[in-house]
Amino acid sequence: MNTFLKRVLILLSIIALGLFAYTFITQRPSPKDSVKFELNDLELKVVYNRPSKRNREIFGALVPYNQVWRTGANEATTFETNKNLEVAGIPLATGKYTLWTVPKDSVWTVIFNSKQYPWGVTNEMKPYWDPNYDVLNVDIPVTKLDTTVEQFTIAFDNSTDNLFLTMAWDDVKIAVPLK
Repeated sequence: MNTFLKRVLILLSIIALGLFAYTFITQRPSPKDSVKFELNDLELKVVYNRPSKRNREIFGALVPYNQVWRTGANEATTFETNKNLEVAGIPLATGKYTLWTVPKDSVWTVIFNSKQYPWGVTNEMKPYWDPNYDVLNVDIPVTKLDTTVEQFTIAFDNSTDNLFLTMAWDDVKIAVPLK
């Protein structure tokens, strides 16, 4: 084999190894995801990160009760609407919001906040959330599930002609009514 071909093979091997290492290092344990809802001229979008249960106790432990949670992992979760909405009967103006929650045993407080934050938590693991920018707070009852949801999931449910923003993880689900 000539010297040029050997050098090309070595270079390609180094590039392949580098790409593999980069992919492995940058892979997030809580992957980023988004969910969209479109109906007529209404467009809703949520961007969030999806932590997994991994045999851990979630609510009341990993996610403490009665404390503000970034509602996912990594970056703060965002909610965007191109039309004015009602959230559980309370007006919410067109715009982009960060979405925070306060999980409790039987009810969650869902918070729409007008400020965009650089990350979900500070270096001290405290939420970046600033209550001075809260636009809407609503209490939503918890539904206990018969099955376990392994990965935190946000979705839009319009199956009954009533629109809900749902959040589910472990054995818990909430459904925020949107109109």
